[in-house]
Amino acid sequence: MAALLLRHRDIPGIDKLDVYNNNGGFEAFKKVVSKMKPQEVTDLVKASGLRGRGGAGFPTGVKWSFIPNNIWPHYVVANADESEPGTFKDREIMESNPLQFLEGVAIASYAVGANAAYVYLRGEFWPVADILDQKIAEMEQSGLLGEKLFGTDYSLHIYTHLGAGAYICGEETALLESIEGKRGQPRIRPPFPAVYGLYGKPTVVNNVETLTNLPLIVEKGADWYKSLGTPDSAGVKIFSLSGHVNKPGNYELPFGTTYRDLIYKYGGGVTDDRPVKAIMSAGASSAMIVANDKALDTPMDYASVRGLGADLGSASVIVINDSVDLDWVINKTIHFFKHESCGKCTPCREGTYWMEHLIKRIENGEATRENVELLHSVAKQMQNKCLCPLGEFATMAVTTAIERFPADFETSNAGGTHA
Repeated sequence: MAALLLRHRDIPGIDKLDVYNNNGGFEAFKKVVSKMKPQEVTDLVKASGLRGRGGAGFPTGVKWSFIPNNIWPHYVVANADESEPGTFKDREIMESNPLQFLEGVAIASYAVGANAAYVYLRGEFWPVADILDQKIAEMEQSGLLGEKLFGTDYSLHIYTHLGAGAYICGEETALLESIEGKRGQPRIRPPFPAVYGLYGKPTVVNNVETLTNLPLIVEKGADWYKSLGTPDSAGVKIFSLSGHVNKPGNYELPFGTTYRDLIYKYGGGVTDDRPVKAIMSAGASSAMIVANDKALDTPMDYASVRGLGADLGSASVIVINDSVDLDWVINKTIHFFKHESCGKCTPCREGTYWMEHLIKRIENGEATRENVELLHSVAKQMQNKCLCPLGEFATMAVTTAIERFPADFETSNAGGTHA
C-alpha cells in the first residue's frame, strides 16, 4: 500500500509546493472552505473514526465538538513537542512531508472557526521550525494562507513557536502556558483547553500525525478511512521502532499489524538473533510487556494492547532482548522522568526523587527485598495522585518491571547485565 502520511517515500520532492500541488495538494482545504460548513467537517472527522495520535487516542472529531460557539476567538495548536524517548515520527513528517501536515492544520482551523493556529515545537527542533516557516511563507505567497481565502470570508494565519527543551511541555496545558510566555507547568483541570485554552480562549490541541491524516479523510471520505485498520482503531499508524532490532525506524502500517510482524517482518528481527524479552509499546512511559507468543501475536491497536496490560500510546515501540536486566532499564526511565518533572506537584516531585534514590541502591548491588518492595510501593503511591500524566508515566515501567520480571530484581541479578 502506498504511504499515506510518509508520502515522501513514494513521491520525491513532495515537500516542494509545486510537487505537492501536482499530487492533489490543498484540494481538500479548498473543498472545505469553499463547499463545506465547519460542522460538516467536524462530522466527517467524527465519522472517520480518527483518534488522536499523540498517545491518548481520544476521538478527534469529538474533541473538536467540545469547542463552544459563544466564546471567541478560537485557536488551533499543533503539538509538535515530540519529546518522548523512542518517538521520532512527527519529525519525519515535518521535515519531509510538511505541506500535508500544514494543510491538516488549516483544515482543523476551519472546522473549529479558528483564524490563528500555532505549531509548538520542542526547543531542539529549530531546524524543523525553519522548514515550516519557509513553507508557511510560500503558502501565504500562493494565497493558501492569509485573508479571505479562495474568495470567501475565511482568513487564517499559522505561526511556529519553539519551546525550550522541556518534556513537560508535551502536556497540552503546559504547552499552552509556554506559548503564553509562562513557565511550562500544567494547569489544573477543569477548565479544559476546549473552553479555556490559549490566552483563556477555546483551543483545540492535536498531534502532528493526527493533523496529517485530515487532507486524506476529506479527499477520500470517512468510509475509505474506516476501511483501513480495525473497527476500534481506524486508519494507519506510524510505528517508531527502536531498541534491539536490526532495522530501527518509522513504519507506516495499518492498525492491527502484530508486534511479531513489526519486529521481524519490517524491523529485520532482533539484534544477534537473541529472544525478545520485553516490549515497551509507547516509549519510556510504557508498561513493560512480557514478550511471549501471545504478546508478539497481539494486533497493535488501542483495545488489543490494553489486553496485555499496556497502552498503545504514541506507538513508540522499544524492543528489549534477553541480554538486558530490567533494573538497568528502569534506572534510565526513572532518571529521565525525575529530570523532566516540573516539580509543581508533590507526588511527582518527591516520588521521582525517591524512586531514583532507591533504584541507585539496587543498581549498586543492594537489591534487598525491602528496597525492591519500597521502590514498588513509592511508585504505586504516586499513581492517580499527580497533577498531570508525567508522574503516572514515571511509574509505569517501574511497577510492571518489578511485577512481571521479578528475577531481574533479585540480589544476584540486579546491577548485573546491561545493554
